[in-house]
Amino acid sequence: MSTSKQKKQTPHLTRRDFVKTAGLTAAGFMIVPRHVIGRGYTPPSDKVNIAGIGVGGRGASVLDELKSQNIVALCDVDDVRAAETYKKFDKAKRYKDYRKMLDQQKDFDAVVIATPDHSHAPAALSAMSLGKHVYVEKPLTHSISEARALTAAAAQFKVVTQMGNQGSSGDGIRETQEIIDAGIIGDVTKVHVWTNRPVWPQGVPTPTGDFEVPTSLDWNLWLGTAPDRKYNPNYLPFKWRGWWDFGTGALGDMGCHFLDTPFKALRLKYPYAAEASCTQVFSGDFFEADYPDSCPPSSKVHIFFPARGEMPPVEVVWYDGGLLPERPEELGANEEMGEWDGGIIFEGSKGKLMCGLFGNKPTLLPTSKMKDFQKPEPTIPRIKETHQMNWVKGITDGTPTTSSFDYAGPFTEMVLMGNLAVRCYNMKKLKFGKKPGDWAPYEYPGRLRLLWDGDNMRITNFDPANEFVKREYRKF
Repeated sequence: MSTSKQKKQTPHLTRRDFVKTAGLTAAGFMIVPRHVIGRGYTPPSDKVNIAGIGVGGRGASVLDELKSQNIVALCDVDDVRAAETYKKFDKAKRYKDYRKMLDQQKDFDAVVIATPDHSHAPAALSAMSLGKHVYVEKPLTHSISEARALTAAAAQFKVVTQMGNQGSSGDGIRETQEIIDAGIIGDVTKVHVWTNRPVWPQGVPTPTGDFEVPTSLDWNLWLGTAPDRKYNPNYLPFKWRGWWDFGTGALGDMGCHFLDTPFKALRLKYPYAAEASCTQVFSGDFFEADYPDSCPPSSKVHIFFPARGEMPPVEVVWYDGGLLPERPEELGANEEMGEWDGGIIFEGSKGKLMCGLFGNKPTLLPTSKMKDFQKPEPTIPRIKETHQMNWVKGITDGTPTTSSFDYAGPFTEMVLMGNLAVRCYNMKKLKFGKKPGDWAPYEYPGRLRLLWDGDNMRITNFDPANEFVKREYRKF
């Protein structure tokens, strides 16, 4: 991919720990598009040179979708976890520290980031500040302030971006939006969204004990900016999702898939309020356990949005951990509600619409309405390539990406606003003391509705909640 023309600009955001800016420039990349060179031949200049950060697990799957491109560098903190990817792309240079890769590797144009959630933003911002296009797995970030920063950085550095919520490139979300746009169910005022996640431990004690770090793993680099903790096998390789220091729970994981459909179809942006209720965990008779490091086993979250133009205010209700909304009375007793892993129900002034993951299989309720139903004429362009290749096309010929950060950033903020309510729910109950029988009134009141000032990124009625809006970075 040619980089003969570069547009230089002085960045206002940081590359190292979000604070240092001196001496950085951002480069825009120009390549020769396919239609100029001719069809039937893919010249080297028409391929994107890609580096991967976090290349085991989900990262391996994303890179496999990009194998038609030039995979020139791979970075992972665990040699065993990344072994298959290293073998598949054996010509790519290998690194353990993404900072060294960004400093030393000069021949790549774009980066795929598929690390645990807490490392998404530092790696992405570092890459964008160098003018690298970025694809970041969902959720885009670990905190609301990081989402806001990445949205601004993408605009500032003029790079092509994509969040890895692949349903954004599917037909289902478009078909569902077209039904809503056509006014078939009227004005939507409430949406129920649920998932069968978590499928990893949550609501559990913080791991203890001394364990030897595997020789293949650099634990300090895996922790990255997260608080310093001893290595424990209860964190890896997948269970990190249930720990607040590293993951964002069921909502951060599957919310970025299921909530994408209502967020896009209803033109949502910043909510104005949120509240939550969560499963209690008891470690003895009348003794509620206090596991502040772990996400709760299940939660129900209400997120409230104002009117948008002619669209009325809407409430989005999220359910996870086995919780479900009430079955619509229009749904037959033996008819399946949603799909095996969750679903979505839109409640409108003229009817209800149910769909599954990624907005798939939009179904009017009662289902008998589908017998003679004619879908609206398509008004939203369909994506012919995969979500990953949609990002590549954005780089090579300017095709708009389906989950670019100007969309994915505010969307991620919605998801993390729900988590903000979940975390505060654990802060404000009347709870027991350190041992059974001891009562200790907590200083915060009962269940709150958090009021959110989106423009200023702040909870206005419960200041302790603001500690979760922005996290402190550990130096590593």
